[in-house]
Amino acid sequence: MSVNSRLPGFYKLSPAERFRTIVEASGLAESELASLASSSESMLAIADRMIENVIGTLPVPVGIAANFTINGRDYFIPMATEEPSVVAAASNMASVARIHGGFHTSSNQPIMISQIQVVGAKDPQGARLRLYERRQELLDLANEQDPVLVKLGGGAKEIEVRIVEAASTNYVVVHLIVDVRDAMGANAVNTMAEALAPLVSEIAGARVLLRILSNKADLRLARVRATYDREALGGADVVDGIIDAYAFAAADPYRAATHNKGIMNGITAAVLATGNDTRAVEAGAHSHAAANGRYTSLSHYEKDSAGNLVGTMELPMAVGLVGGATKSHPVAQAAVKLLGVTSAQELAEVIVAVGLAQNTGALRALAAEGIQKGHMSLHARNIAFAAGARGDEIEQVAAKMKQEGHVRLDKAERVLAEIRTPVDS
Repeated sequence: MSVNSRLPGFYKLSPAERFRTIVEASGLAESELASLASSSESMLAIADRMIENVIGTLPVPVGIAANFTINGRDYFIPMATEEPSVVAAASNMASVARIHGGFHTSSNQPIMISQIQVVGAKDPQGARLRLYERRQELLDLANEQDPVLVKLGGGAKEIEVRIVEAASTNYVVVHLIVDVRDAMGANAVNTMAEALAPLVSEIAGARVLLRILSNKADLRLARVRATYDREALGGADVVDGIIDAYAFAAADPYRAATHNKGIMNGITAAVLATGNDTRAVEAGAHSHAAANGRYTSLSHYEKDSAGNLVGTMELPMAVGLVGGATKSHPVAQAAVKLLGVTSAQELAEVIVAVGLAQNTGALRALAAEGIQKGHMSLHARNIAFAAGARGDEIEQVAAKMKQEGHVRLDKAERVLAEIRTPVDS
């Protein structure tokens, strides 16, 4: 049947009413959509405040990565992800890194940039300098928008004015550089940019168009390094294999895309668990990977004088502890409490450590037994469940598929049928 997606007043309904409306409008049986509806009324109420047109929630597994020592302190790392082997790989490499002191991190101050785009300036170079001449006036006006942030030591610190050459014109672009303290900072910097727009337009003698933050947060970098014991990794050949795998990613953007995806498996899981903006962090990371004009590896690997593997990484990490889902979602609040971090900078440093551990785990698997062995071993349980296995059957089916070397739905269904068929006496 055809459906009509025009639903006047849909946004005014309660989540339960929206769900019933969607069932009726879709022509599907309520049982087919029942999983979309949340069984928790309290979570549904929270979700309804967070986004629009809510009809349910999607629970994502939250696991704990263990063994992490970062700057001499131990952490339990909450990770929200649906992908098997991610939490296990991070925990495993964290245990190897502990042998030589764990992860060591540093970070920049929590600086975010908001861009104000000026369109149609007759004298772009002149406009650029006029804006610099009014620098203090612009900064003062920006800081009037958020006196609490200023009181905490943050606020607008500097401006930068660029000429951006586009296809048919030049834009004057003001960068407002803001210390956002323990916030991710999007709302703060966007509010400041909006307030500055009329004055920027007056000074430049042209129209202001966009006023929005940049997710290329390259003034807000977090860095991590770790030494992985050669023997604990599997020996000198494995170390050399990891370095060759890294070198491949550094040289080839096709490999780098998957290599960096492995890093983000860990980073995104920790960002999501703490209620931060996964899309913003991912955009910042991938833009940083292409900062020199060619997409390449975010991480770097080399050997120390003893032949141990040394992994390092530096990337933008725009995360916060105040505002957004971090303060409104109870799971995120619990995750932050479990982590025990006290500043956005500390959270950023913990997250990049998870990313490096995740990357090292993936590279070790590639260099040693191959990525599929460990990944498919964990994935086998999901396939067994999808085939209909329940309870003890799940492990039986998974074990049989691993033994046969084929982890596929058709194999799981066959094995399950064999398990459930009584043996003739």
